[in-house]
Amino acid sequence: MSSAGLIGASRGWRRPVDAAVGILILAVLLFPVYWMVNVSLQPGGRAVGTPWFPLNPDIGGYVQALEEQGANLITSIIVSLGSVVFSLAVAAPAAYALAKFRSRWLTGLLFAILVSQMVPGIVVANALYSMYNQLGLLNSIVGLIIADSSAGIPFGILVMRAFMMNIPQSIVEAARVDGAGIIRTFWSIVLPVSRNALITAAMFTFLFTWGDFLFALTLTTTADVRPVTLGLYSYLGSYVNDWSAVMATAVLASIPAIAMLVAAQKFIAAGATGGAVK
Repeated sequence: MSSAGLIGASRGWRRPVDAAVGILILAVLLFPVYWMVNVSLQPGGRAVGTPWFPLNPDIGGYVQALEEQGANLITSIIVSLGSVVFSLAVAAPAAYALAKFRSRWLTGLLFAILVSQMVPGIVVANALYSMYNQLGLLNSIVGLIIADSSAGIPFGILVMRAFMMNIPQSIVEAARVDGAGIIRTFWSIVLPVSRNALITAAMFTFLFTWGDFLFALTLTTTADVRPVTLGLYSYLGSYVNDWSAVMATAVLASIPAIAMLVAAQKFIAAGATGGAVK
């Protein structure tokens, strides 16, 4: 048998093996998600001796979760979307300025942005607590949006700057020749071209905020404004014997993030790699 035939035969039997290994790895990674859904559908909220399949599914846990955690889910959605809007409003023009305007301070600014992402969250949370206490922003939606944006803004600047550096200068110059000012050029030309980077930054900011626990725990002291992460934490302590309600809350809290990630997958893949402008 020729060498080409041997290579073809080797590839032929390796493909099913590779597929089987990939399916096995995927099953291991997704098993906690399946078990979460399985327990959420178990009647009586059993945690010990839970069967492998929900043979008699019961949605009582979801009803209880919506009744007692629905307000917290709405709070998380408002805070997450608010953080996305605020982060993009700050990060997009900052990224464009760092991408197109030259300055001797540019390296120092980029280094400062990187350092800001290395600061432990607990340090930021403690500093914000003292400031919020003086400004009256504790237990407020606005306070949580600003706090959660502290992670989204630096990330958004770095991602969008890398993308905007690839925008041809000829496009910008053509808009300026047609009479567009800096703001009009940025709004009408730069932002539409940078759609993939914008969606990438928005998606990761949403995920940062949606999964936040530290800021929610530090900056909220009452149940009036409570994201679902903190609600689930307190819910777990109150209903530790009713695991169906706990897991139902976890499933409901996972749906928005999963849905947005699936919808924006192709934009995130393009934006994370910096993109290319034709």
